Amino acid sequence: MKIDINLKDESRNYTVFINELRELKFDTKVAVITNPKVAGLHLNSLLENLECKEKFIISVPDGEEYKNLGTIEQILEELFTSKLDRSSVIIAFGGGVISDMAGFAASIYQRGIKFINIPTTLLAQVDASVGGKTGVNNKFGKNLIGSFYQPRAVYCESKFLKTLPRREFAAGVAEAIKMAVMFDKDMFEWLEGANLKDEANLQQLIYKSVLLKAKAVEADELEKGARAVLNYGHTFAHVIENETEYKKFLHGEAVAIGMNMANALAVKLGLLSSEEKGRVENLLLKFNLPTRYSVANVDSFYEAFFLDKKSENSVIKFILPKGIGGYEMRKDINKDIVMEILSEFR
Repeated sequence: MKIDINLKDESRNYTVFINELRELKFDTKVAVITNPKVAGLHLNSLLENLECKEKFIISVPDGEEYKNLGTIEQILEELFTSKLDRSSVIIAFGGGVISDMAGFAASIYQRGIKFINIPTTLLAQVDASVGGKTGVNNKFGKNLIGSFYQPRAVYCESKFLKTLPRREFAAGVAEAIKMAVMFDKDMFEWLEGANLKDEANLQQLIYKSVLLKAKAVEADELEKGARAVLNYGHTFAHVIENETEYKKFLHGEAVAIGMNMANALAVKLGLLSSEEKGRVENLLLKFNLPTRYSVANVDSFYEAFFLDKKSENSVIKFILPKGIGGYEMRKDINKDIVMEILSEFR
């Protein structure tokens, strides 16, 4: 199975392959960026199918807390030490953190070299590896330093998901639920009854999610409009992640909580019924995802919204569901209403 990503600049078009990775051949140097956990589980099988002039392995620490400029500096130093040039290729081999950092490093190394994504987590396969959003975190928030830089290809292999811990798998499902709530009621209803332990269903989940992501990226590559809908749940989630220093929740878990908070706001505004909110929460709970967070200080939580990339001209942009399968972007929500919702999560 494969899905083509067709952009306005055709030279940046690429394909997402699902369970079609056989061998990779390059007439140049290749650097594989990964982490110790993924390397221990899957690196040998990748290297056996990788043919190139020289192979270099760059291993970085595992975890969202290492997604920072210090790790990027490490990656760049190893790229220079290995004497990669503008014809060389970077392979991002890991989850969303690896995809984001490897893509960002590729975008700035010698003003840009090719990279491909081989995601090994469900979250990266259904979301992070597709669309060219790369970057790192800093003390002010998540992904505030980065670039839009498209990969040359993406290979999603469900075999890598067999070694995923249950929490990591569920975190990926959260991103798929996000897209279903925003764009596809049929997919949402399918997920309500789907057994994702079934290999055919899992492959279908990846395909459906990538197809939805592809449409959003094609319509709005640089996230100036419609693509911002994919940030449903993230406005709240990014504050939660920053407050907990990226250590308590996986990204998808924070997004699950963020969706539930956004849904509470949508109910308050009459965009979503209480019954629909309950269905979304029940689907999240079906996959053992968290839906609650204790807001310690509603004032500081609210102020943190303004550090998010999605705020513009001191106005917070909220992505909210309009029923299941629809959405609405709002920049006009009164602070008192938002504070009321935050107070419900104290």
